[in-house]
Amino acid sequence: MSKEDTAILLISHGSTRPYGKVVFDEIKEKFIEKTGLKTEVGYMKVSEPSVAGAVNILAEDESIKHIIGLPVFLAPGIHTRIDIPIMLELEPLETDPRQPDGNYPEDHYLSGLDDIDFSGELDLLDAIGPNPRLLEIIKSRIETALEESELDEDAKTGVMIVSHGSRLGYNKEFLTDLFTQFEAQCDYPSSFGFMELETPDIPSATNKLTEENEIDRLVVVPVFIAPGKHTTHDIPIILRLMEEEHHHEHDHDHSHDHDHSHGHDHEHSHGHHHDHSHDLTPIDFEGEVLYPEPICADDVLIEILESMIQDYL
Repeated sequence: MSKEDTAILLISHGSTRPYGKVVFDEIKEKFIEKTGLKTEVGYMKVSEPSVAGAVNILAEDESIKHIIGLPVFLAPGIHTRIDIPIMLELEPLETDPRQPDGNYPEDHYLSGLDDIDFSGELDLLDAIGPNPRLLEIIKSRIETALEESELDEDAKTGVMIVSHGSRLGYNKEFLTDLFTQFEAQCDYPSSFGFMELETPDIPSATNKLTEENEIDRLVVVPVFIAPGKHTTHDIPIILRLMEEEHHHEHDHDHSHDHDHSHGHDHEHSHGHHHDHSHDLTPIDFEGEVLYPEPICADDVLIEILESMIQDYL
């Protein structure tokens, strides 16, 4: 295996929000510039090309003998351990709790998948995981948020790290590990919380943090790859940064039939919008809330992806 005959498949969930694809186009461009490797992005849902379609695009170059699939997901989960292997015509890494017999109904997104037309070697790497370098991005987001604060430098600051949550618990393992690393290096009172499926939820963790510490402003860092419905709507609603009446949007597919542990914003698979704040205790914090952007195509992320490929090669 050499760089000359190897191509990279960056795998994303896909989003109905256009800026999700914009971010992954930028990730792809930066990754190619950094590595010099032929690269395509494949999307599990909604966006194009599909995972199989992106493999077939790479395979059009007859010099390519080896394709490495790299899920741009922060935490492992049903997507990285079951869905993506199936989409790549590989064996899933564990039994699917949604469909243990492996027979998916016709309307399931794992039914009627595109065929892969590639006779070379196809390998799949794991999710990014709690890489210590992610702390650099988190710290950068905190610094950027504080620069936009309307309070003076003497204001007491707290930090919340937030993620989606995982039906299988992988996302909680990821965020707990990452937060442990962050807390050891952070001078601010801090905590973490999940949008759904895991505890502590965002309001509970926020209320506990602000009740136990004197805090004038709170920086809430979304640990997601790309912006999407979760980071631009669901979490802002939970944080009371958006009004309740904006809940009634139906422009993303949302289903709880899969794991949410990829850590970048995504849409799910049945056609209604789930309100993530109805069952949550309201946030009881009247101070300033600062909410920076997610990871996006940060140079540090590109370096992490490059190092994963280098380690494999």
